[in-house]
Amino acid sequence: MKRFTIIYLMLAGIILSGCESSPKGMVLVPGGNFTMGSNKVDTNQHALKVGLNKPWYADESPSLKLYLKDFYISENIPSPISKTDYFQDISKQELDNKYNGSENVVAFIQGSEKPNEILIVSAHLDHEGMDENGNIYYGADDDGSGTVAALEIAEAFMLAKKAGKGPRRSVLIMPVSGEEKGLLGSKYYADHPIYPLENTVANLNIDMIGRIGDFKENPNYVYLIGADRLSQELHNISEQVNKEHIGLELDYTFNEEDDPNRYYYRSDHYNFAKNNIPIIFYFNGTHDDYHKATDTPDKIEYDLLENRSRL
Repeated sequence: MKRFTIIYLMLAGIILSGCESSPKGMVLVPGGNFTMGSNKVDTNQHALKVGLNKPWYADESPSLKLYLKDFYISENIPSPISKTDYFQDISKQELDNKYNGSENVVAFIQGSEKPNEILIVSAHLDHEGMDENGNIYYGADDDGSGTVAALEIAEAFMLAKKAGKGPRRSVLIMPVSGEEKGLLGSKYYADHPIYPLENTVANLNIDMIGRIGDFKENPNYVYLIGADRLSQELHNISEQVNKEHIGLELDYTFNEEDDPNRYYYRSDHYNFAKNNIPIIFYFNGTHDDYHKATDTPDKIEYDLLENRSRL
């Protein structure tokens, strides 16, 4: 089976290493021979588990969040809250009593040289739940795919750290709740950050990267949104890393300020962008199963999900 290679987590690695000089050579793991512990089969298992999203606001759905917590523990990835508590609690009152309380599920990899500077990797763990006819909206692409990518990235950075090649800056891995109800989990974090927002250097937000969207013939692509809105340097690093190491078609169709879809405002990165934190939103575009019960794990393009996660 093919394995993820940590050298392919280049963009995050360069951000974490520092941008004071040319990014050339600032790789997370020099040499490219250090591989992740989870192969594509494991990724598939994550997707099957994460894809079974139930209503994020319902009391009957602790299993997904416990799965994420158990994954962090199994990989020895610490919590930023306490030794055994990976949940940033969001009370019913904080949600204007419209929904029951929920949690963001967070993990933390401390940087070696600039531990107080934080890169946040986010995805949303919720979806549409169940409709009145009992149909489950699994959300395998939206956003099981992003949550899977966040888990694999967390594992990669932790393995790199154990090998003595961890990031200089710290990484906060954060699957958030309530995206489908109005970006509520990320809004809560921005209003109640675990680490000061002024110490957050960037947010890389992953929302739907497991499918081929409408109107795309070449599957080897990903839409990027927002990379140059607040930081031209972040955009340039992204372009260079992709050109030298990944080779995806980076499509900026939805990055235009007059884009009628307004995707820049519709996922969790926006709660960081509006606080002047540079962001990149990774997205495959919509498809026939978007926000339907048919968005199921069997339709995920796992090789494509793997390659996009490398970026």
